[in-house]
Amino acid sequence: MGGSELILQETRGSLALLRLNRPQALNALNHALMDELENALDRIEKDAAIRAVVIAGSERAFAAGADIKEMDSKTSEQMSADPHLGRWDKLGAFPKPTIAAVSGFALGGGCELALACDMIVASESAVFGQPEILIGVIPGAGGTVRLAKALGKQRAMELVLTGRRVTAREAAALGLVNRVAPVESYLDEALKLAEQVAAQPPLAARAAKTSILHALDVGLSDALSAERRLFWELFDTEDQKEGMKAFVEKRKAVFRGR
Repeated sequence: MGGSELILQETRGSLALLRLNRPQALNALNHALMDELENALDRIEKDAAIRAVVIAGSERAFAAGADIKEMDSKTSEQMSADPHLGRWDKLGAFPKPTIAAVSGFALGGGCELALACDMIVASESAVFGQPEILIGVIPGAGGTVRLAKALGKQRAMELVLTGRRVTAREAAALGLVNRVAPVESYLDEALKLAEQVAAQPPLAARAAKTSILHALDVGLSDALSAERRLFWELFDTEDQKEGMKAFVEKRKAVFRGR
């Protein structure tokens, strides 16, 4: 296990596991922790050997929210000049597939961090929520937007306007969570899912992620055109030639990310 004080990084083959490590504050997402997470993601993006990322906290808390002590006395002008919230956007646009492994609290900024990942695996103890309305504000790192896209208007309105918490099972029923597992095995389940993704040709995985995210932001016609362009471009890759040749030859393909 390596890494820094607030982000513990472990490499497992073609996977990177990033653990939020601020247990005394239930992994509240202060500036220092988010700085280290951003730096870790920058390193991973440049490392061709890593094909997927799992972000986890502890069994007790994925992340209990942003650090309110860093913002309770701020003015609107000061908040608008602070680049801190843009780090969630950077995670959302990260080119390699990301999976949040969530146990315990995922509230406020912690819920937004999970939503910014491509998939979520939750433990049976996980609790999701956007309680910002209860302290006089709204989610500011994508919570209203990503919940609306994931759940639709009515459900997003209810969760944001009441601040109600959602259990892992309810989150799965709503379509917010991909899988729910026991607390003792949720991280292994997330890593297994990441291994499945990492086994795919990385250029195709990136293209698939790009196409899905683009489809959430544009109309149907534009999304279909973008998907087709990405599909065509993959025919100039070695992985496409290897994948199709292996299929014809009835053997396992070896993908090299080229």
